[in-house]
Parts: sequence; C-alpha cells; structure tokens
Amino acid sequence: MDTMGKTITCLAAIAWKTNSSLSLEKVQVEPPKVGEVRIKIISTGICGSDDHAVKGIIPLKCPFIPGHEGAGIVESIGEGVSSVKPGDKVLTLAIPQCRECSACLNPKGNFCEKQDFLPPSGLMLDGTSRFTCKGEKIYHSFRTSTFTEYTVVPEISMVKIDAAAPMDKICVISCEVATGYGAAVHSAKVTPGSTCVVFGLGGIGSAVVMGCKASGASRIIGVDINEEKFPRARALGVTDCLNPSNLKKPVQEVVKEMTGTGVDFAFEAIGLAETMVAAWDSCHLSHGVCIIIGVSAPGSKFSLSAQSVSTGRTLKGTCLGDYKTRDCFPQLVTAYLQNKINIDPLITHQLPFDQLHKAFELYHAGKTIRCVLLF
Repeated sequence: MDTMGKTITCLAAIAWKTNSSLSLEKVQVEPPKVGEVRIKIISTGICGSDDHAVKGIIPLKCPFIPGHEGAGIVESIGEGVSSVKPGDKVLTLAIPQCRECSACLNPKGNFCEKQDFLPPSGLMLDGTSRFTCKGEKIYHSFRTSTFTEYTVVPEISMVKIDAAAPMDKICVISCEVATGYGAAVHSAKVTPGSTCVVFGLGGIGSAVVMGCKASGASRIIGVDINEEKFPRARALGVTDCLNPSNLKKPVQEVVKEMTGTGVDFAFEAIGLAETMVAAWDSCHLSHGVCIIIGVSAPGSKFSLSAQSVSTGRTLKGTCLGDYKTRDCFPQLVTAYLQNKINIDPLITHQLPFDQLHKAFELYHAGKTIRCVLLF
C-alpha cells in the first residue's frame, strides 16, 4: 500500500498521564513536513530514560509517545531532506546533530542546541506534533518517539546506517551502546591497566563495563543493590561486585580500601545525587576521573567538599558518550558489523511490541540488561 503523503494509522504506546501504565492505542501519524522523515520502526529498546519519562522524573508533556532508542526504515521524506531516501535503514537520535550550532561546531561535546531533552517541549522544531489519538494531540518524546509502528523525526534526529545492519539488534547503538560503552572509551578514555568502578549495573552500566574491559582496565568494581545483576556483570568483565545495602561503611570507603588509593575512573549510571557523590569520593584524589551519566530529576543537586576539588580530580558529565551523533553512530554500527564491538551480550530479551507491559515488568524487576521490542 502506498502511504507516501498520507496519514498512517498504526499501533503506539501512549502515556496519558504521569506515572501511569502505558496504553496501546491506534494513533494517526501525519506525513513528514519540511526537513522531516517518517520512519517505520523495526526495533526499539527500553531505556531507563523512557521509564524516567513515564514516571515524570524527566518532565515530558502528557499525553506522549515514549521511546528514543530506535532502528527503522525510512518510509517517506519531507521537502529538503537530502541525507536519506525511502528504504534506507536508520537510527533515531535522542540528541540531534544540526551541524550549525555552537555545540555542533565545537570539536568537543555533542549537546546540540536543537535537542529536545533539557527542557523537553514534546514538539517538532516547528512547534507542532505529528501524532493524534482519539482527536487529541499527542506529544513527542525527545523528537524520536519510537514506541510506535511509525514515527516522524527531524532529519537531524536520525542517521542512515549500513544496509547490512541487523535491525532486530542495532537499535541499542543509538543509546545504550553509545551512552555506556562510549562513556568509557570516548568520554573517559579509560586506559590499559586502570581501575574502574561502575555505579549501576543496568543497561547503561553494563555497556560501561564492556567499554572498560575493551579499554584494558585491570579491575572493574560493579556497584548495585540488586545482586541478581551480579552474575551477568561478572560475565561482561566486572571483577568485584558490591551491594551498598550490605556494607557496614559507605561504599566509597570500601572502594578506596579495595584499591588502596581510589579508582582511576568512576562512572555513575543511576541518576541519584548520593551515588554521584559516592562516585566522586571513590576516585583517586590526584588523577581520578568521575563521569556522570545518569539523568537526575529536575532541581536535584549534589554538593562536594570544596577542598576536595582542588586536588586534581576531574568531574565530567556525558551524554551519548560525547559522540557527534550523525557523524559517529554509523561508525559504531560498522564497528559492530566488523566484530570490533560486540553488542549482543547487552540484549538479554526480545519481545513483540504488544508485550510492552511484560518488557517493563522485566525492566523493573532488574531481570534484563536490555529488552528490545520488535515490530
């Protein structure tokens, strides 16, 4: 059926209000406008940021369609789109790359000024939505909204990838792999023989572990309150596992005792102020590097001893591994196809999209590293 230029009715998950169960609904998806692309989603991962959005920790406007970690095939393009054509395989990008703003033009960093993450508007670049359901406007999630059979994104929020990419897996490169693996190998540049600690052993933390191991770290300490995650973490490269709730002293003190001096690299992949401070305090006073990956609630703050900052430690935030998304994500896909990166261990479950609620149950129970939904 020729859908080009027509509104498509398809299945999508909608958060009608904050902190409520997602509802599977028939939605109408408009054709792409100028500079936009309509994508048939093939696979999408359930990321902690999606859960944060549904719970209201990331304050998206309701009702909205969640999802950002997506892989799909271009169905149609709007006027002026030149980087893709119908039939191309693409990844969705929660952080776009406009290649024009001060962030994109600087060689460091990747937080494009046309992002819709902090703060989120829930709308396309022209201030409107492409989704409706039961006659009501439905908001977008980070201008990606991948929990739907079809979505519309700006051209700058997607990128063409190798035609050989396996679409049932490759979606995790658009967030989990880039964010976690990239934090270790690209943001922190973990060095051979170094010591690392990773706070949070979910999808992102697991990818951090893989990045630390690939970089040659000699010791990787994993920290999580759910010990069911420990066997998988050890299989990925964690050498020591700690459950803070079972310790008689603060976890950062235990990490310092284990290493003698503090770690060379600490990663926080949870998004809580207390774990951010713990990660900082776990670092070597002189040369330790603390990388904050977790997304926290608006207005949350953490405080550090002013004196502790002057010793030489580095505190750095990172988003999607600091990768320029449109430039670098296709390279990550190619690296996977060439067996230079193995993303397969990060995907523990694959379920059809209509089993979305079961997938979230697995996520909340901590029984999955990443569950990928298939359309």
